[in-house]
Amino acid sequence: MTIVIYENRLRSAIIKRMTEKISATIEDYLITIYVLERDGEPVTGVRLAELLDVTPPTVTNTLKRMVRDGLVTVNAGHAPSLTAEGYEAASTVMRKHMLAEWMLNRLLAWSKLHKEAHELEHAISGEVEAALLAEHHYPELCPHGNPFPGHEDAVSGWIPLTMCPSGAKGAIRRVHEFAEDNPTILAFLEEKRIAPGQEIQVEEILPFNETVTIRVGDNPVSLGFSVARYIFVDLTPGPPPKREGVPSKV
Repeated sequence: MTIVIYENRLRSAIIKRMTEKISATIEDYLITIYVLERDGEPVTGVRLAELLDVTPPTVTNTLKRMVRDGLVTVNAGHAPSLTAEGYEAASTVMRKHMLAEWMLNRLLAWSKLHKEAHELEHAISGEVEAALLAEHHYPELCPHGNPFPGHEDAVSGWIPLTMCPSGAKGAIRRVHEFAEDNPTILAFLEEKRIAPGQEIQVEEILPFNETVTIRVGDNPVSLGFSVARYIFVDLTPGPPPKREGVPSKV
């Protein structure tokens, strides 16, 4: 038992030192790879370049540094995957980011939380992280409805708008991280009241021009598939379980 406790403490200390040394750029790569792996999507250099808005050669060079630092491995097909240390580092960054969002939730508009939290997450110490977790009642979801590391099952019953049948009624529960990365999209969604907790009805899905039209209150809103795929809906009647900690302002 003593050996196990020592190993766990040593591992935590190593992860703490690693996350203190990791640059903001590397953190962005860690989070992006983490989300892709969590969602079961292929992780490729081309996809990383697209999501991070950098060139493929830049991705290649950055991944080489991450391999050197023990954060990822790269297989024969040049596809990266997180090591155990990389996963722990990514989880720590993700958790601090989501806690920063909750900390700002009472102060800022919902659409601004992600961007501002990205600036704050690097300054959150382990002590502050623990205090924020307790303050916000150990939330399982961020204000946008995405799961904290280890709570992925909390979102498993929700489906993207693109998979909802026409006429379906439900409630918005989640706006995916990849939509969060676009402040213009978040501002539009906030303006149209498309945020976790909002009840909607799916009016029309048109695959030929890749649009989904939903009704929010009395107002129809049309969304392209590129955005609708990242908006998740709960079609189960009744109130959701209390998973968000402190309620969102939206």
